[in-house]
Amino acid sequence: MIKHSCGIFGVFGHRNAAELTYLGLYALQHRGQESAGIVVSDGRSMRHWRGMGLVSEVFTPEVLSGLQGKTAIGHVRYSTTGSSTAKNVQPFVVEYFGTSLAVAHNGNIVNAAALREKLESSGSIFQSTMDSELLLHLIAKSRESDFRDKVSASLGKLKGAFSILLLTENQFIAARDPHGFRPLCLGRIDGAWVVSSETCALDLIHAGYVRDVEPGEIIFFDENGLHSFKPPTETKHSFCIFEMIYFARPDSNIFGGNVSTARECLGMRLAKEHPAKTDLVMPVPDSGTYAALGYAQESGIPFDMGFVRNHYVGRTFIQPSQEIRDLGVRIKLNPVQETVRGKRIAVIEDSIVRGTTSSIRMKALREAGAKEIHMRVSCPPLRHPCFYGIDFPTRAELTAASHSVEEIRRRIGVDTLGYLSLEGMLGSMPVSGKNFCTACFTGRYPVQVKKELSKYAFEKKCKD
Repeated sequence: MIKHSCGIFGVFGHRNAAELTYLGLYALQHRGQESAGIVVSDGRSMRHWRGMGLVSEVFTPEVLSGLQGKTAIGHVRYSTTGSSTAKNVQPFVVEYFGTSLAVAHNGNIVNAAALREKLESSGSIFQSTMDSELLLHLIAKSRESDFRDKVSASLGKLKGAFSILLLTENQFIAARDPHGFRPLCLGRIDGAWVVSSETCALDLIHAGYVRDVEPGEIIFFDENGLHSFKPPTETKHSFCIFEMIYFARPDSNIFGGNVSTARECLGMRLAKEHPAKTDLVMPVPDSGTYAALGYAQESGIPFDMGFVRNHYVGRTFIQPSQEIRDLGVRIKLNPVQETVRGKRIAVIEDSIVRGTTSSIRMKALREAGAKEIHMRVSCPPLRHPCFYGIDFPTRAELTAASHSVEEIRRRIGVDTLGYLSLEGMLGSMPVSGKNFCTACFTGRYPVQVKKELSKYAFEKKCKD
């Protein structure tokens, strides 16, 4: 399974800030399931609660009742840079010069190793292996006199992908990197401001969508309202296209368009590029569902759910042997024999990473009686790792990096295999394809990453 780094949510100026943040994180749970945390401020002091597990596991009514304040930031996490341990749970909180400062970060800082080395050489002591902690040290060491200038100067030293929330006792800050890799939006509820990774979280709490935080924008919230600052830079937008293909919830609007609509368009274009003579179209749920709907609509082939997903699968599974690992995949998705038996099937998948999971699922369809299996993938082959916040494996582990489409077809055990073209994928997006990052498909990285400064090198340095 591909993992995202995290989701962030914040509220400024609402008496129920912690409760709203809890609900916001609940809506963003798909963006991170390893840990969750909330930090609140009442204008004088800050309180926080963080823990390993799902949002519903970390926060109880008793915990939320102790988080009093009108401003809060929250975070759900998968580990990309930094291991999955309690010390790396965000939001991260530090004390300096009698002031508390908390940060919640979505993305990946590609110059993290160099920044950390420089900070450590000047006396900084790190408490975690997260690249997010770097920003707090940069702010603390900034020579700027005004806090806003400290934040702006410190953010300017970060390279890579970041949507960030910062919190002090009396200020709330939201910022997005100049390329705009990760989504971030503004909303309003009862006169209060809300910031979220996705609009689905705004919907849950009945907050109205205002606009997206612009790439490169820094927004300061205080008792006088909202103050926006955008450094004068000419940076090409590089929205992460995998947010549209896989990660964002279908009911969210990001990067200027609706996710479910974009995925249906991907499926329709896929049907044009790779038609298949089949009896039914079925998705690999859940992320392949809307692409399959588009494929069925364009092809005129009936749509059906040939897999049933078990929604009660835990986050971990004991895997002492290959046989048990295979069963772990079967637990999540099980074929509906009455639907697939004797049928020619077009299976719509959002992506193929290593190929091992796909091969197990296709074997299960064969065992359920599928006559023919024609897999269609709603993105091009993944050949390059991501350094901007998605936990793709190393290039050596990406099956398309070293295997042809025909070799992958044989490996996963399908009759035919078709990937959507790069042009078809970009042409299916709600805004110009020129605004998207496609590095995982093309190897052309918007922000150059030296090997020694990669997320893998950073994590290894932190562990040494």
